[in-house]
Amino acid sequence: MMPLTVKVNGRPVSAMIEPRMHLADFLREHCRLTGTHLGCEHGVCGACTVLLDNQPVRSCITFALSCESQEVRTIEGFDADPVMERLREAFSREHALQCGFCTPGMLISARDIVQRLPDANEERIRRELAGNLCRCTGYLGIVRAVHSVADMEGRAPTRAQTVTPVNPMRGFVPSTGSESARTVPPRTEAKAAEPRAGWSRFEESFVIDCPAREVWQLLQDTPAVAACLPGARVTEHDPDGAKGTMAVKLGPITAQFAGTAAIERDEAAMRGIIRGAGSDRGSGSRTRGEVSYRLFSENGRTRVSLVVEYNLQGMLAQFSRPALVQDLGRRLIGDFALNLSRRMNAKTPAIEKPPQPALNAGKLFWEFLWDRLRRAFKHFPPN
Repeated sequence: MMPLTVKVNGRPVSAMIEPRMHLADFLREHCRLTGTHLGCEHGVCGACTVLLDNQPVRSCITFALSCESQEVRTIEGFDADPVMERLREAFSREHALQCGFCTPGMLISARDIVQRLPDANEERIRRELAGNLCRCTGYLGIVRAVHSVADMEGRAPTRAQTVTPVNPMRGFVPSTGSESARTVPPRTEAKAAEPRAGWSRFEESFVIDCPAREVWQLLQDTPAVAACLPGARVTEHDPDGAKGTMAVKLGPITAQFAGTAAIERDEAAMRGIIRGAGSDRGSGSRTRGEVSYRLFSENGRTRVSLVVEYNLQGMLAQFSRPALVQDLGRRLIGDFALNLSRRMNAKTPAIEKPPQPALNAGKLFWEFLWDRLRRAFKHFPPN
C-alpha cells in the first residue's frame, strides 16, 4: 500500500492504495464518484474520460499514484460550469444520448473541444470525438450538440448587442399582402451568414403603415405576436424567452410542437434574434430554428426584414424542400404581416377572422402545387 494525496473536484483526498490501482477504480471505489464509467478498460471507448490538471485523460489506464498532487475533475464536478451547462442542454435538445453510458466521458471531451476549438466545424468535431465511442445514437445528435455550443462560444466575444433563442414555431407565419402589409424584397442589413449544414434558410420583409418605434413596442408583447400566428399558443413568457406550442396540420398528419425559446434584442438598432427548439411526440418530429429580424423606418412606415433558418427532422422533414418552404414562407409571412398590421391599426379589429386552430400546411401545399401547374401550362400554346 502507498499513500496518495490528490484534489478531486476541488476537495483534497488522501488514501492508502495499491500501486496497481487505476484512477477510475480509485474514483469509483474510494471516492464513490460513479459518474465515471468503465467500458473497455483498455483506453479505447472513452467512457472513463476525466480531466487531470484540466487535460482529458483515460482514467481506466492511468495509475492513480501517477496523479499525486494533481487535480482531478469528474463529471460530478461540473455542476456550476457554464459551458457544461450549455452542453447538457444541447445534448438533451439534440437527443444526443440514449442509454447514457458514454455520456459523462462524451461531455467532458466535448467541453474540451468547445473551449480549445471554438471555431471547429463538424468534420473537425467528428475527428476530435473519435476517441469516444457510442453504441446508441449514431453520433449525429452528439455532433450537432457540440457544434451548436462551439458556435455559440466562438461568437461570444463579439456579441455585445444581439439576440437569443425563441421557438422555431415563430418561423411559421401566413401569406398574402395588402397596401399596409405587403411582401417586398429583403434588406441586406438583416442578412445572416450562409445556412449551417443540414439547415434551410429564406429571407423576407414586409411594410407596415405605422412608425417603427410603435411596431417595435408591439413586438415586445409575446402573446400579441403569437396571436398573429395561426396555431400558436404561448404558455409562459418573460422578456428573455417563452414556452408554448404550435399546431400544424399536414394532410392526415396533425402535429403539436411544444418548445422553448430565448430572445435577444438590441433596442437602439431595433433588431433581434430568436432561437429555439420544439418537438412533436406524435410524429416524432423535431425542429430547431433561428429568426433574425430588424426594423427600418421609411417615411413614417416600418419595414420589417426577416432571415429565417431552421432544421426539421422526423416524419415532417419531407415537407422541408427549399422551393416549397420558400413559397410557403412568403405566404405565411404575408398573413402574419396582415394580422400584425391590423393589430397596429386602431380603426380595425385586431384580427377580423380568428386564426385557424392549426396551421394547415397541407392546404398551402396544394395551393403551391396548383400555382406551379398553372405557370407550367402557360407555356403550352392553345389547340
